[in-house]
Amino acid sequence: MENPVATVVKNAGSHYLLSALPEWRVFPAVLRGKIRLKGSSITNPIAVGDRVKYTLEGDGAVITEILPRSNYLIRRSTNLSRQAHIIAANIDRAYLVVSLHFPEVKLPFLDRILVTCELYGIPATIVLSKTDLYREADADGIADIRSIYERAGYPVIETSVKTGEGIDALREACGGKVNLFSGESGVGKSSLIKALDASLDPKIGQISAAHLQGKHTTSLYEMYPIASGGFVIDSPGIRGFGLVDVEKEEIARYFPEMLREAAGCRFTPCTHTHEPGCAVKAAVDEGRIAPERYNSYLGMLEEDKKFR
Repeated sequence: MENPVATVVKNAGSHYLLSALPEWRVFPAVLRGKIRLKGSSITNPIAVGDRVKYTLEGDGAVITEILPRSNYLIRRSTNLSRQAHIIAANIDRAYLVVSLHFPEVKLPFLDRILVTCELYGIPATIVLSKTDLYREADADGIADIRSIYERAGYPVIETSVKTGEGIDALREACGGKVNLFSGESGVGKSSLIKALDASLDPKIGQISAAHLQGKHTTSLYEMYPIASGGFVIDSPGIRGFGLVDVEKEEIARYFPEMLREAAGCRFTPCTHTHEPGCAVKAAVDEGRIAPERYNSYLGMLEEDKKFR
């Protein structure tokens, strides 16, 4: 008889919780021996969202096999430049949470995550949080974020846990899917998740005023069921995001707005930096591509170190 299959819903180092989704009945599991991914230097062989085969032993389970992933979100480890970490696997949609201020949004950081989502086939939505704090003081900033990312083709949802703005739309969008919430520390991911379902209690942290950066409050990757249907993965706040498995010559393909324009370039291949007759540079000049996105692209070409 073939071993049963379940989904990893919590990763606590060498210990895991599994559930046979969409049923939510969790049970503990361990990993016996070492499961390694072919030809990789991954720090975590198993991620939340992974579908695994297991055997029952005693009061728990032993994971015996990781099933092929439909997609996954991966970043280069901030302290181990040659190693990478899988944030989550088998994701229906990634919600990338940003705030205009406290902490201030870093567009190159956000764009690295979006490039990785494109590379691994994960649909992404930008969630602008805490809009009650700057709706009046910085309405132009909100409009700028919408303009930059809607021109690129990404949905943008404006939200406020305090006023309830956008929460119903976010809850509806998450229904029946496996949804990853990710972003920098302090942007309000855990508060948003709790707003989606008041019965949940992901850790909620305070902003460090001294550094205007969020303190890490979520140390474990964990999936939660939400009452409206579907599942949410809460990930620890991220302060660095290095690209993995993408060559410099390929980066432009993972900017959707640049990919659309590139067919009009005079030369193929075109780096969209110095070549005459470059349709991408023309689109930046004419406002079809946001200069902020183009600058992020140039930064990725220049850097092979981790982004801070």
